Amino acid sequence: MALYLIGDVQGCDDALGRLLDKIAFSPSRDRIVLLGDLVNRGSDSAAVLRRVQGYGASARSLLGNHDLHLLGVAHGARKAGRKDTLAAVLDAPDRELLLDWLGQQHMALHETIAGADLLMVHAGVPPQWSVGDTLVLASEVEAVLRGPALGEFLQTMYGNEPAQWSPTLTGSARLRAIVNALTRLRFCSAEGVMDFESKDGAASAPDGFMPWFDVPGRRTAHATVAFGHWSTLGWVSRPDLLSTDTGCVWGGCLSAARIGATLAEREHIKVQCPQSQKPG
Repeated sequence: MALYLIGDVQGCDDALGRLLDKIAFSPSRDRIVLLGDLVNRGSDSAAVLRRVQGYGASARSLLGNHDLHLLGVAHGARKAGRKDTLAAVLDAPDRELLLDWLGQQHMALHETIAGADLLMVHAGVPPQWSVGDTLVLASEVEAVLRGPALGEFLQTMYGNEPAQWSPTLTGSARLRAIVNALTRLRFCSAEGVMDFESKDGAASAPDGFMPWFDVPGRRTAHATVAFGHWSTLGWVSRPDLLSTDTGCVWGGCLSAARIGATLAEREHIKVQCPQSQKPG
């Protein structure tokens, strides 16, 4: 039995199929966790959702910013953007089944492997949050996504404020801060102020900011945090970090990390992808 963590697919179903073939994935034997952004920008988001849904309990997924955006468009909270490729889902005969399944996925996941913590998110974790905090706060958003207030939540989900987490936040501001941290974060300050503008690599942090995982004293430093979202960062594997978005939709690779008996045992498996989306 093997565990594979897969980076951002973004609607590239052909690449996902080739990657699963390369690792000889068997739903009866193996498990996969997709680290968010299953949909959008690629050509076949509906096929990706159907494929992953078909694996049942052998496949779990995190919700990325593009996945939440699909739910927002589907519920009328936002119009589809010029670069969005969501019509295949929105116009599908099984649209409601696909959207319902997507809304049941996770904002964060956790496993203990050989006594060590593996925390999985789509984008990042503010330095103030512990592993336990992250899971509790993720569950707040998950409860809303699965409940009767979904439409109301999606109407208030978009926006960059508040830019800093505080446990005193309430209502839509609290949920928005959690969503932005888990699905959009790349850079933040030492005090945990989050920047949502820069999409460049780790060496191009805005003044006063740094990659979220390099903030001194962050409370998840003892764990291995696996994430996607940051294609300009690319593949990074270090004891406390596993970055898996290698730019599939931009003509890079779709990557999987095979996790061994310990978190130190990792294998990078990838397939090359044709460019599906033009930068800019």
